[in-house]
Amino acid sequence: MVSDKKAEYLAQIQRIIDRGPYHDTWDSLTDFEMPGWFAKAKFGIFIHWGLYSVPAFRNEWYSRNMYIQGTPEYEHHIKTYGAHKDFGYKDFIPMFTAEKFDPELWADTFLNAGAKYVVPVAEHHDGFQMYRSELSVYNAAQMGPKRDILGELKAAFERRGMMFCTSTHRAEHHWFMGNGKDFDSDIREPLHCGDFYWPSERQQPDQQDLFAKPYPSEEFLEDWLCRTCEIIDRYQPGLLYFDWWIQHEAYKPYLRKIAAYYYNRGLEWGFPAAISYKHDAMAFGSGIVDVERGKFADAKPYHWQTDTAIARNSWCYTTSLDYKSSYEILCYLADVVSKNGNLLLNVGPKADGSFAGEDMTILQEIGRWLAVNGEAIYNTKPWRYAAEGPTEETEGQFSDGAATVYTGEDIRFTAGSGCIYAICLQYPEDGHITIRSLAKTRDANKPNFHGIIKDVAILGLAQKPQYHIDEEGLHITSCAVPGINPVVIKVSVE
Repeated sequence: MVSDKKAEYLAQIQRIIDRGPYHDTWDSLTDFEMPGWFAKAKFGIFIHWGLYSVPAFRNEWYSRNMYIQGTPEYEHHIKTYGAHKDFGYKDFIPMFTAEKFDPELWADTFLNAGAKYVVPVAEHHDGFQMYRSELSVYNAAQMGPKRDILGELKAAFERRGMMFCTSTHRAEHHWFMGNGKDFDSDIREPLHCGDFYWPSERQQPDQQDLFAKPYPSEEFLEDWLCRTCEIIDRYQPGLLYFDWWIQHEAYKPYLRKIAAYYYNRGLEWGFPAAISYKHDAMAFGSGIVDVERGKFADAKPYHWQTDTAIARNSWCYTTSLDYKSSYEILCYLADVVSKNGNLLLNVGPKADGSFAGEDMTILQEIGRWLAVNGEAIYNTKPWRYAAEGPTEETEGQFSDGAATVYTGEDIRFTAGSGCIYAICLQYPEDGHITIRSLAKTRDANKPNFHGIIKDVAILGLAQKPQYHIDEEGLHITSCAVPGINPVVIKVSVE
């Protein structure tokens, strides 16, 4: 039955690609156009939830690291659950009952946090599908919770006007648990397509080498293609996020097929579909550039996204999370939006479907700030300048390991509703802010704001601040103390 379904899918995929207008070539796929909703949304929520939430130990790579001898996960597993040959990763499936999972509560939580789109993980590297599937029995609708997690979330999000999106991390499953073959574990040959652990390649690739061996087999690549297109057809996401490893050369022909299929399907269904990718896995202009746990130092002429987590040391819930503060995350959001980007912020529910108190507090604080200051974020565009101030930003992926310390001179700019928004990342204790980019000047090569500023306000404060403009900048003084940092100054111009 499964092989028949795959054959049916492969034929359908080719028919839709042949029909176009998108075809599986980069030349065709670079006709992609950014969905308007994405450029306006600015802030989304990512959700890592799966079998790895049951052990809740260190991070979401538990399924890989528990099979690598000598790792903390390996030792923890033996101590907590016993020998791998008797209790393997698959044995977490019946423990993953999700008894407190309430999609309506999740949707309300993310809506109140200010999210405009939500990206639950459909399948992580571990190979357990969080959705109803006809291509594998190892899915949440048939095992574990015995619920179509993805389908229930889609319905709840869309009832509240949030854009439903999803991600697939299946590509890494090719080799993710191959170390389990190095000793007496429950990962044993022969493994066949459809088995939970299949293929678990023993030889581990060089993760920096785009031509690294072992190459996935045609059978695995076709399975990946079909699984991804099943997600597309069944859930019609507004955006499809891919994790890394699809940049490996073996995946490229299949990735082009997925993109052509998805973009054509989006046109059939009446909405522009989009793929978010990392590591130059796709031709520039054929999808949305994503930077994992990092950002750009300067504004970009193209719209992009960063995905990062509410904790520094894991994407899923664990008992040892190192949480960021809501202030740090809001500064991150302001900086990213000023540079023409979106922030996709990850949270990790507990295995039972509830959220830790720290997660809820941070989400509530972000929501309260956005309820007051959201006009400086949503539906804005980059201004003439993205930033001013002495603090330099670190660029590149995995660069958010420590919080950046800002000063009262560090400001990020956005533009919208006929206004300029100056987001002061650290409100000065004396209440005096100087915005140097809004100075009076005689330099014909710089904008002169003398005489065109008609009003200045601090969002969230009823009292109007005092202000004046000179050659140094726009000087603003407020006697009142705003609430949570960062503070947004709204500058209305003629």
